[in-house]
Amino acid sequence: MKRSEKSSTSVVNNKQQDVNIISSNEVGVKEESKGHQEFLLKVLILSVIYVLAFSTRLFSVLRYESVIHEFDPYFNYRSTIYLVQEGFYNFLNWFDERAWYPLGRIVGGTIYPGLMATASLVHWSLNSLNITVNIRNVCVLLSPWFASNTAMVTYKFAKEVKDTQTGLVAAAMIAIVPGYISRSVAGSFDNEGIAIFALIFTYYCWIKSVNTGSLMWAAICSLAYFYMASAWGGYVFIINLIPLHAFFLLLTGRYSHRLYIAYSTMFVIGTILSMQITFISFQPVQSSEHLAAIGIFGLLQLYAGLAWVKSHLTNEAFKKLQRLTVLFVLSCAAAVLVIGTLTGYISPFNGRFYSLLDPTYARDHIPIIASVSEHQPTTWASYFFDLHILVFLFPAGLYFCFQKLTDANIFLILYGVTSIYFSGVMVRLMLVLAPVACILAAVAVSATLTTYMKKLKAPSSPSDANNSKESGGVMVAVLTVLLILYAFHCTWVTSEAYSSPSIVLSAKQNDGSRVIFDDFREAYRWIGQNTADDARIMSWWDYGYQLSAMANRTVLVDNNTWNNSHIAQVGKAFASTEEDAYIQMKALDVDYVLVIFGGLTGYSSDDINKFLWMVRIGGSCDPNIKEQDYLTNGQYRIDKGASPTMLNSLMYKLSYYRFSEVHTDYQRPTGFDRVRNVEIGNKNFDLTYLEEAFTSVHWLVRVYKVKDFDNRA
Repeated sequence: MKRSEKSSTSVVNNKQQDVNIISSNEVGVKEESKGHQEFLLKVLILSVIYVLAFSTRLFSVLRYESVIHEFDPYFNYRSTIYLVQEGFYNFLNWFDERAWYPLGRIVGGTIYPGLMATASLVHWSLNSLNITVNIRNVCVLLSPWFASNTAMVTYKFAKEVKDTQTGLVAAAMIAIVPGYISRSVAGSFDNEGIAIFALIFTYYCWIKSVNTGSLMWAAICSLAYFYMASAWGGYVFIINLIPLHAFFLLLTGRYSHRLYIAYSTMFVIGTILSMQITFISFQPVQSSEHLAAIGIFGLLQLYAGLAWVKSHLTNEAFKKLQRLTVLFVLSCAAAVLVIGTLTGYISPFNGRFYSLLDPTYARDHIPIIASVSEHQPTTWASYFFDLHILVFLFPAGLYFCFQKLTDANIFLILYGVTSIYFSGVMVRLMLVLAPVACILAAVAVSATLTTYMKKLKAPSSPSDANNSKESGGVMVAVLTVLLILYAFHCTWVTSEAYSSPSIVLSAKQNDGSRVIFDDFREAYRWIGQNTADDARIMSWWDYGYQLSAMANRTVLVDNNTWNNSHIAQVGKAFASTEEDAYIQMKALDVDYVLVIFGGLTGYSSDDINKFLWMVRIGGSCDPNIKEQDYLTNGQYRIDKGASPTMLNSLMYKLSYYRFSEVHTDYQRPTGFDRVRNVEIGNKNFDLTYLEEAFTSVHWLVRVYKVKDFDNRA
């Protein structure tokens, strides 16, 4: 009887074990199935983001055609063509005799070659696969493709900082954020198009190496930094932010061997690699901008060395050694700094660096920097225009990072705070703020949705069910609406503000249809077909790159702006009377003069609106040119109340020649300027030393031929 009871009990236990095994297997299968579903959903979301990031940047191609935008991209495009045709060695040794006449320019030693090398590599790869693609189309579509890659790297970065959900939100946000789209639309073939990818990838590798202490990730970080250094001068931001992060980790007692391995490897390999860029050369060991990186490297070696010595000495002996070591190291560092600065081995901070620390520095000391619109301080309207809801989610993300301080969160805080400062100093650096704004906003959105979705899913209880579920529903609904508005705003800004190439202008008529102004390409085509091959063109520096690339003619100055005195000579000529300017132009062997005029069409970025900068830059090298002479009671005027110096300047005459014959608006007098909204003050004058050679259909571009000297014989 007892045996039968035991046998029945054992049978029941065995059955129970079988049931448990089956149930656990079912749970395992369900979890595995759930994991597969999550993985597939994640891949689907990332694929949609990848396509979205690329396609949203194609408005300009669909609306106009495959065309290079702005000014600097034309030099990059021309350089890429030279690289593809002549090879990398000849490219590095290229002397461009068509730029900066009569000086010329050593191109290989004055550029960051990463963009051109990337485009030529993509072009070579596609053609090797028998996919025939024109190099222009590669250049036009390179930035949108890299924007898609940036979204994927941002996902990895945000995931490393927090979690997968945050990564997905950050990737979706950066795919369409206007602050980044402004520099990565189709046709924007500029350094920033690939540099932001390199920037985020470098930061991702840095956080990964700090979190893991992996030598491999530190080495990859060095390679990413090298690519960034080859692409954009903003690499200085990386080599200062990473040391700042390492310093704060030391300061907050978070030193670890992981930090030592990551920083030492990245600094040594990254510095050696960056020195291979001809334009950078020995700057990493001689420039003041890199001193922080060198100092933190030395500080880490000192800290690690003292930590090792401490284990072999008594406390009293270690304290004495520590004091002596610190005193000796500081004395040596100060001596090296002083001697290096006095001997000129360590170069001082340049003007661009000072202008970042002091927004008024460029205005007072370097007018050539202050004259560039993208170097102006950022307005609050620009922040909302380029970031939208990220402006409000940014501080919320900082709050969540402060709530849980980790090595990665400290880096994100430092990145956010420094980028918000620099973006305020210079509107161009909104580009650096946009990625971290997306990541911090994603942290805020992810944390908030996680919290309130739990309240919605929580089982209802009589005490607080209504309040928690209502608050959860309201917060989720508000965030959803904000994100939808963000998507609409980004699409609208991309379409209307950042998808119009400066070389092809458009305007909307009353019926909503578009009018296209193709005057720039019309003028460059005319110059290329109707002037001598060795003709020298004088224009303001803004148009130098376009003239070289599209008209294939020699220019006096261009957008490189490396020689302030040479630009000042051009500014002085435009600010002088026609007779004085003629002597200067003949001394510079000028054959044609090109000016941009918007008085007929209402184009506000013309040379008359830039003229005071020409006066200031010209006056920086010639004290006889004074801004006050071109003003009337401190006001800049072009009507009858304008100063005689202004009315008789070369720029004024070349812009308004024959304009008195034109009616621009109904019930307005002839010669009414639609940009300045006044009637011009000097009418019916003739040119003595120049003659009109070409005026585009809408008078946007005007070209004048410089007459030869009279034959005195």
